[in-house]
Amino acid sequence: MPSNALKVTRLVFSGLSALSPTLAGKAAFHLFCLTPSRRPKGQKARAVHAEGEARLKGAERIALSFDGGQAFAYRWNGGAMGPRRRYLVLHGWGSSIAYMTDLVLSLAETGAEVVALDFPGHGRAPGRFLNMRLAVAAIAAAQSRFGRFDATIGHSFGGASTMVSVAGLLPEVTAVAADRMVVIGSPSEMLYLFTSFGKMIGLRAPAQAALEAEVGRVTGRRLEEFDAGAAAGALGKPVLVVHAEDDKEVSADHARAYAAAGDHVRMFWANGFGHRRIVSAEPVLSAIREFLDERTPAEQMKERPQIAEAPIETEARRAS
Repeated sequence: MPSNALKVTRLVFSGLSALSPTLAGKAAFHLFCLTPSRRPKGQKARAVHAEGEARLKGAERIALSFDGGQAFAYRWNGGAMGPRRRYLVLHGWGSSIAYMTDLVLSLAETGAEVVALDFPGHGRAPGRFLNMRLAVAAIAAAQSRFGRFDATIGHSFGGASTMVSVAGLLPEVTAVAADRMVVIGSPSEMLYLFTSFGKMIGLRAPAQAALEAEVGRVTGRRLEEFDAGAAAGALGKPVLVVHAEDDKEVSADHARAYAAAGDHVRMFWANGFGHRRIVSAEPVLSAIREFLDERTPAEQMKERPQIAEAPIETEARRAS
């Protein structure tokens, strides 16, 4: 947030906190959930985004509506193509699938069916608002539309969201039944985000408590219950944690919290690739493909034939 805007915001919330902590907490939650501009920042980001958008033209495109919002899905290797694995790819906060096409296409080249989501308020999905409940509902909508996923791969907020989803942490939202999870540069818990946000905008203690209470009201879970590291331990399913110690947005301590969950959690340190370049680094792509290619006996028993379905139009098909 620009310094002048932050000064004004802090002044507003200081006054609002004194007037009504509850109102200040609700307003702070709304501000926290507002999604940033979708326009790429900087020449390099614009080039990566343009290249990604060009690659996405070859995918099937599906709008996914659910209670409370709408996501946008891209699919590769869909339709009646015989038995194959199915993967779900999720981006981070303020990003979109256009920035993750290196990863998506790397997975599609294995012959797997790959579904990639733009969360509400990101990419081609409408809206300007996203929270954990909306993200998990979008993931559930993807499972309802495409069927069971063999694995989920999520970057940053997307990784945390998929852990919350697979663990079934949100009441009344269907859990995703993936066998394997990959989390890339992802936070292991959410309390620190809201604590840092509250300090940034100058919330007083009662207003901070109201902000955290609003999270519980919206999601059905107390903020401290959003512990993806503990969820990874309770699930006992294979997890690959990819992180860079030079990540300036999500501390490597979060990766270590995941790794402490048990022997079923594997670490891959991608030092030197930071928070964003990590999703396109070849060593990372190779490690993810290798991890997804493995199968436990239990996973082998769950292999299933694909149900034939009519392909969905792509832009290229419509233009021909």
